[in-house]
Amino acid sequence: MTTTVEPAKSGKSDESAKSAKPADTATGAAEAEELPPPDEGEDIPVPPGAARTLLRELLGPHRRPIAVAMLVVMVQQAALQSGPLLVALAMDRGIPALRDHDSGPLVAVIAAYLGCGLLSTVLQRAFIRLSGRINQDILLDLRGRIFRHAQRLSLDFHERYTSGRIISRATSDVDALRELLSEGLQELLTVVLSVCYIAVVLLVMDWRLGLAALVSFLPMYLIVRSFRRRSLRVYRRSRTAAAGLIVKFSETMNGIRPVQAFRREAANNAAFDTTNRQSAAATADGLLEMARYVGFSRATANVWITGVVVLGAFLVSDGSLELGVLTAFVLYLRRLYDPIDQLAMFLNSYQSAAAALEKMAGLLAHEPTVAEPASPLDLPANALKGREVGFEQVRFAYRTGKEVLPSFDLVLPAGQTTAVVGATGAGKSTLAKLLARFYDPTSGRITLDGVDLRELSTAELRRGVVMVTQESFLFSGTVAENIAIGRPGATREEVEQAAREIGAYEFIAALPDGFDTDVRKRGGRISAGQRQLVAFARALLADPAVLILDEATSSLDVPGEQAVQRAMRTVLAGRTAVIIAHRLSTVEIADRVLVMDQGRIVEDGTPTELIDGRGRFADLHHAWRESLV
Repeated sequence: MTTTVEPAKSGKSDESAKSAKPADTATGAAEAEELPPPDEGEDIPVPPGAARTLLRELLGPHRRPIAVAMLVVMVQQAALQSGPLLVALAMDRGIPALRDHDSGPLVAVIAAYLGCGLLSTVLQRAFIRLSGRINQDILLDLRGRIFRHAQRLSLDFHERYTSGRIISRATSDVDALRELLSEGLQELLTVVLSVCYIAVVLLVMDWRLGLAALVSFLPMYLIVRSFRRRSLRVYRRSRTAAAGLIVKFSETMNGIRPVQAFRREAANNAAFDTTNRQSAAATADGLLEMARYVGFSRATANVWITGVVVLGAFLVSDGSLELGVLTAFVLYLRRLYDPIDQLAMFLNSYQSAAAALEKMAGLLAHEPTVAEPASPLDLPANALKGREVGFEQVRFAYRTGKEVLPSFDLVLPAGQTTAVVGATGAGKSTLAKLLARFYDPTSGRITLDGVDLRELSTAELRRGVVMVTQESFLFSGTVAENIAIGRPGATREEVEQAAREIGAYEFIAALPDGFDTDVRKRGGRISAGQRQLVAFARALLADPAVLILDEATSSLDVPGEQAVQRAMRTVLAGRTAVIIAHRLSTVEIADRVLVMDQGRIVEDGTPTELIDGRGRFADLHHAWRESLV
């Protein structure tokens, strides 16, 4: 197949390129300057009302089971709270009747007491099973949402927020909500229903003592409101501190090699200790708030119980109140105030879960900056293996506002292999990420056979454009599974054939279990060059029209580089390819070379034309040749 090559602009650089320093393309360094700096102390913002919206979405599919559970617990509490009232009936009606040799009323009361106790036990068991099933369904839905949404979010989000924050949302924050759903809500329902039932019964038995008891709700309400306001601030700090711990831990473990290589243990220990102390301080403040709440509420309850008992004693002494009623009052008052600790535990769980729900809602409300089109288009039919790529007045700036790529136009004909070189920070990797649509341009458009990338569905784009990075990330699993990622559903024969064409079959077959060998975390069981070959086999199996190679050989030794270059010739045959190169040996297989500087293309031509010229690439090539002597 004849490759169409764009005419060189001049084979020479412009005036600004002549005066600039030579491009440092042999360093192998990543273009860190192009990426926005991570905001380590910044958390994901939460839109107003996002937490309430998320809660409605989670509870919506479970309205009917929730209604059934509410009915069960209402009947259960009615049966449970009937005990003291039955005791009063036994004292004031059953025992006097027994003295008159009539045991019927007392036997009926005892039977009713036992029946209510049994009914309460059965219904409580039913409520726990039903609520447990609802809770697990909600948590299953929530974890799935977080995982799926995190994968949908654009690359700029993941470069801005550390993976530890996302892990914290799906682990510690979900656990905080689990504690509320599994224990806290049952405690709340128990407290609310018992208070309602007891308040009604107290007023019916004796309105004077009932009012005296219910007046205590005013100071109790003030105590609860104060605790809720103060503890919410504490638990927001606690959730942030918990996320910070996960961030520090995950980053240190993921980077354990450079940590040990550069003796960062002491510095990391100091940073972790600071974050750990912040988390401990937030937890201690939460315990202090709960202790303050329990102390004030118990003191208020004891004072009110004493006052009601004294008032009831006077009413019994003057004959206006029966002794059984006063006994029931005392029993009910204990039941009225005993749940204070339960309420404290609920508020404790609630504040923690509310803070966690806010953070999860913030993550789920964050929309991808690279969005799916409302009406996606299909790529036109093409008899060629490659497709034409066009950059039309493309400009790009990261969220920091710094413009990385000034306006430029570029056409890459179908089937052409184009190498892009330049100094670190020149904009090479940004150009590749725009073509892969990890980002959208600030203005202008990028086309594939004339179709704007923003009008293609993600599935259509990923079938047409594949990117192989320097890291060549492999997932835990077998070699065959990692190659098959390129085309899910590929047969074993197709996977092995892709490995043969790349030149990886021999080393894979020599592994302990061949293609079924588990490469383990990040592919650590095989060498960097072997990982790169597996990545190329994956790309070949995907059969893309456009292939982007981002510094694919920069971390390899000479034998590994030669093996990968042989694989590259197989993969690139007939495809449109963009090679981001630091090593000039990679450029030799290209049809065309672009030299970039500060986001601009300053040289454009075939490798031979640029080498024979007097521009930046010629100087760079000459220096590279001398280094090989």
